Amino acid sequence: MTHPIDILRFNTCGSVDDGKSTLIGRLLYDAKSLMEDQIEALERSADITGGGAINLANLTDGLRAEREQGITIDVAYRYFATPRRKFIIADTPGHVQYTRNMVTGASTANLSVILVDARAGVIEQSRRHTCLASLLRIPHLVVAVNKMDLVGWSEERFTEIRDEFEEFLPRLDIKDVKFVPISALDGDNVVTPSPHTPWYVGPTLLGHLETVHVASDWNLDGFRFPVQWVNRPHNPGDPRLHDFRGVSGQIAGGIVRVGQKVMVLPGGFGTAVKQIWTYDGLVEEAFCPQSVTLVLEHDLDISRGNMLVGYENLPGAGVDLAARLCWMHPRPLQPGRKYLLKHTTQTVHAIITDIQHRLDIATFEPDVSAPELAMNDVGAIRVRTSKPVVYDGYAANRLTGGFILIEPGTNATVGAGMLLPPREVVRPEYDDFVI
Repeated sequence: MTHPIDILRFNTCGSVDDGKSTLIGRLLYDAKSLMEDQIEALERSADITGGGAINLANLTDGLRAEREQGITIDVAYRYFATPRRKFIIADTPGHVQYTRNMVTGASTANLSVILVDARAGVIEQSRRHTCLASLLRIPHLVVAVNKMDLVGWSEERFTEIRDEFEEFLPRLDIKDVKFVPISALDGDNVVTPSPHTPWYVGPTLLGHLETVHVASDWNLDGFRFPVQWVNRPHNPGDPRLHDFRGVSGQIAGGIVRVGQKVMVLPGGFGTAVKQIWTYDGLVEEAFCPQSVTLVLEHDLDISRGNMLVGYENLPGAGVDLAARLCWMHPRPLQPGRKYLLKHTTQTVHAIITDIQHRLDIATFEPDVSAPELAMNDVGAIRVRTSKPVVYDGYAANRLTGGFILIEPGTNATVGAGMLLPPREVVRPEYDDFVI
């Protein structure tokens, strides 16, 4: 029996002109993941960048403004695969004013590649992106020290940069960090080992991406199942679907098995799992992040926005929420503003009750005097919702701990939030109903 190849989602970030787009282009080119028409398009676009040479950055910098200026403005996604693993890459901008784009690209990443120019060393943007990776709870971090060829492949310079990172990493609670000396332009230590770094004994960048362990990144401690829709197929010719009523969605945490007792929140009623359907048919168990349809023992009133949970490691639920927020709108966030809060499959009305502080990403210190959050600011807020929200702390579960704020009039996404751990967990009130 062949096992499916797992997927690694990662993003690249760093300061302007650190070589993020060139690195991705080099990965795709050296990993033989480009089609002939893509290579031809690179050759045709060579005259845009000047010199008549292929510019690997054009594989991700698709906007004309990006190519003319030699910078990344929007988030670009690329896909490739090796025999060991499939990859989804998000190339994110380096400018401070595009911090919101970086947060968007990194929000679903398993790993973040932070590029550092070996000549400039650790600068404010390096610290900013490392801090954001920590806030977004990206489990794995790779610091790729790029343009090592421009500093003579100096081991001393590489060590200086690594030591400077390691001074502030303990404050950010990032445990898995790897440092790799590379030249994205020439391909050294990107896909193949470089003869210029005999002092470096670690894997190449692609070698690390292929082998980093991500299976345990998902939260499997507590079952979480946000209901996306109620499934009532009409197929009278199939006896298996007679009176079929299931709830469909993506498992956001934990494992579910046939016969397992579950609770429907926020109502609190209990039941048990009768069947688990997947695209391939019936199974005995399923786990995060699979998409499934669950058939329950009791015909309960369940709709989109409800959440099924197990009886172990119960989540929190409430209307008064504390969170960290990255603000993404040109108009500053101020207390008293009303928004729509989208959390998993539920959307509720919400009001910002307090801005507790703005985080100075350069120093990692909170500024409690900040009266508002400007675009690209990160801060701590309190928000009150019109209906209870069932959630976990973002550090425990990124799927049930994250949310976005939407402006009601324009439907624009204006903020991305990370919920702090709940003060109290759910207490079953209808235990007698459980089988």
